Amino acid sequence: MRRSSFLLTLLLASSLSHAEPPELDWLELMPEDDRQALEEMPDITHDTPEADGDFSAKGGLKQKSRNLPAVMYSAKTVPALNGREIRLGGYPVPLESDGKGYSTTFFLVPYPGACIHLPPPPPNQIVLVRYPKGFRVEDISIPLWVDGTLRVEKVSNELADAAYAIEASKVEPVEEEAL
Repeated sequence: MRRSSFLLTLLLASSLSHAEPPELDWLELMPEDDRQALEEMPDITHDTPEADGDFSAKGGLKQKSRNLPAVMYSAKTVPALNGREIRLGGYPVPLESDGKGYSTTFFLVPYPGACIHLPPPPPNQIVLVRYPKGFRVEDISIPLWVDGTLRVEKVSNELADAAYAIEASKVEPVEEEAL
């Protein structure tokens, strides 16, 4: 009897150790007042001269449109998320690669094409991912799962401003069945 309960405990502990971290929704990265402002925001058009830009367009994700509400530039964060192990689904915007062509640093964004469409997501909807192991980005329109430790961290480069960063322990494409 003891042996079977020991084996059951061992099996349960083993299955829990391989469990994925809790999935985080993009809106959970925004403080409540930002979520409210986003819900009340009027529709945005993409008929600006910058809308014809591409991945290399000057300003990249930092391009700004004159008539957007302040929530579209918000870098306000949710401090309670700092240090949490999470799983976040999104789309990659590659930044740095290793010698084998594996992306080791990239922005994760909530919708595909955020690097070329206006307006870009606000900084609290852009997450810098550091993944030293590297991941081959075949197509920026294929969604990814990123597991790791989320940090409240302001990151700014010539392409974008982000309010969070993840030290990724795992990066994988989202399986079609999961959508």
